[in-house]
Formats: sequence, C-alpha cells, structure tokens
Amino acid sequence: MGAKTWMLVYAESNARQALSVKPLLDREATFKLARKLFAKDHLEPLSDGDLSYTCPPENEVHIGCFAGVSVIAAREFQIDLPSKLPQAFIEAGGSGTIYFHAMHSVVDWFAFALWSNGALVRSLSLSPDSGILEDIGPKCAFEGPFWSGEHALMDDDEEETDYPFPFHPLEMGEAALTEFFGYSIEGMPDRSSIDAESIPLMRFKRSRSWWKFW
Repeated sequence: MGAKTWMLVYAESNARQALSVKPLLDREATFKLARKLFAKDHLEPLSDGDLSYTCPPENEVHIGCFAGVSVIAAREFQIDLPSKLPQAFIEAGGSGTIYFHAMHSVVDWFAFALWSNGALVRSLSLSPDSGILEDIGPKCAFEGPFWSGEHALMDDDEEETDYPFPFHPLEMGEAALTEFFGYSIEGMPDRSSIDAESIPLMRFKRSRSWWKFW
C-alpha cells in the first residue's frame, strides 16, 4: 500500500498533545461533523477504522471527533494545491489551527498546510516530477534540516544524486506527521510516538442520489 494520506485536522490548540492522551471518540459529535462537511452525501456507517489509515477510497470518509481535536480523511483532500482547499472546510475549523496533510509514496508527493484563525500560514506541495507546486508562507521549523541538506540523498556510490530536491518529499511527510500529530506511517517510531492504531475513526460509505422526483 505504501505511505499515503489525505486528511484534515482541526485543533483547538495542539493536535499532537490532544492525540497523545488516547482521547475518547465522541461518536455523536463525529456524526454531526460528518453530516455538516458532507451534507450532499448519504452516509452509511461502517466498522471503525483508525488513525493509521487516512487515505480512504473515494466512496468513503473517515472521521473522528475528540476533546480538542478532529480528524477527517476524504477524497476532497487529494489536491496538489492546499491553498485551494474549499472555504467550507476552512470555516468549519473555527478559530483554532487547521492542519492539511497529504502524501503518496508512488509518486513521492507530499503536501501540507496550516491555517490559524482561518488564515493560511504555510502551504507546501512538491514532487520530483512536478517540482515545487506551491510554496507559501515562512517555513516551519521541522522543514529546516531538509532544506539545508541534512537529509541529502546518496546513490550506491555514496555520491549525491541529481534528484531535484535535497531530500525525498515522503521523508518530510513522515516528519510532518511526527511533528504535528506524534506518529509516523513508515520507519521506526520512538518511545514518545503515538500508537495510531489506538486512535479510532468512524468510517462512512458515502453515496449521492441522482434521482429527481417530479
């Protein structure tokens, strides 16, 4: 399956801290938010998923509301330009922090964005084939070692390759997961890492009726 995500996270303060305490899933609030964000869809409850899988197929949405933080994974977040996220999703985040995280290991693409009080603070999207698709706002602290060459790529002869960036976007994507949410998908987790499989998400099958009644 590889490393893939397409998710949005609303946090009243610090998402990583809120998730680190293994918060209880508020099913009523979760269903309410799902109905609000995907009002045009019929949502059929499925068995629970968890935070380790936030790349649902097009006909599903995975979502969880907890104390101080909400996680939503859906096809709407498979976009190259995070700054173009529909305004309705930003408004639903209220006055806290909104995190956007998306990556796909097949094409080594990674994108993330941050909003504070509804205003875009940082957005980055890049892949080796397309280059830098979006680069808005000041870089976050966790990005520094990547741009400065501390994650430089080497080929079999231990020489620098002609890769377009001094790092793999997927490595930065994993670092962003750790920085923002306290877990990673691939690689060895440290002792402080959150067990993503212990954070449940409600799963819904989504469908839309095209019938018209006259």
